[in-house]
Amino acid sequence: MARLVQESGRGTGTEYMDPRIRQILDQVPGWSAASTAVSALEGGITNRNYRVERGSEVFVLRLAGESTHLLGIDRQHEHAASSIAAEVGVGAEVVCFLEKENALITRFVSGEPIAPETTRQPEKLRRIVESIRLYHDGPAFPGEFSVFKTVRGYHELAQQHGVSFPETALEALGLLGQIERSLGPLEHPVPCHNDLLAANFIDDGKTVRILDWEYAGMGDPFFDLGNFAANQRLERDECELLLRLYFSEVRRPDTAHFHLMRVASDLRESFWGYLQTGISTLEFDFEQYARDHLEHFLKSSAAPEFSSWLKPGEKPGLAPRLNPRN
Repeated sequence: MARLVQESGRGTGTEYMDPRIRQILDQVPGWSAASTAVSALEGGITNRNYRVERGSEVFVLRLAGESTHLLGIDRQHEHAASSIAAEVGVGAEVVCFLEKENALITRFVSGEPIAPETTRQPEKLRRIVESIRLYHDGPAFPGEFSVFKTVRGYHELAQQHGVSFPETALEALGLLGQIERSLGPLEHPVPCHNDLLAANFIDDGKTVRILDWEYAGMGDPFFDLGNFAANQRLERDECELLLRLYFSEVRRPDTAHFHLMRVASDLRESFWGYLQTGISTLEFDFEQYARDHLEHFLKSSAAPEFSSWLKPGEKPGLAPRLNPRN
């Protein structure tokens, strides 16, 4: 989904100083567009991202894509969550938020990119879990996130924008309803990122830093874990290690909750893609993206284990908080 790609630490090499960017940079306290060099960062499929150099300092300017509010993104909430993530030592430093321009400027995070296959390495996975726990145990984020409400909202909005869904979409919504009924109401929401792609991780040598907090909100920690596993396509033993690293043990109710959220994550990605086909102006094959994730959701929900995950039973556990706060 939202990908702020800064893996190489370089832009495209083409400088951008169109009137809008010049106007934005001139609004940053103490800055002047004339004293900056700007180049595009590749890889974004929701927003437009730029590398901004001021002398020896490097920053990232992100301009929100058109109609992204329809994706459930609240830019004020994103700014607050980004600031909290920086405060707890996980996110990039927030330099400036220009609400009227839908522009967010953060300090560029120097470090090594993390590829999906790299996340499977036990030591790297351990460090990623440490970063996830830091913000899960941190101050509350504004706003809420529910994969169930989000998927249904995407479906309704996409239809309003003339998007046609395949017949299997209704089957998928029915299966999502089964997951929702099986899990019941969320009792203990925590600050969640909700878009844990490998492209949103940078290893600065000390901490695995996490970028792009535009979908962040109070939500189900199991969705963060399941979303991470789904995005990196972790194998069964790797999912077990992820749970063991987070909870210190692997319990059946935790495993079931985790896998149901992992499956639901693919449907969220799919319906996000279908909605994007109706509202986005970016050059990306959102329809193929949506079809691929829908197919994966249906394949996962057809697995023999799916019905056992749906069975009601003991409530899942909660990991001890690393940094309890009042």
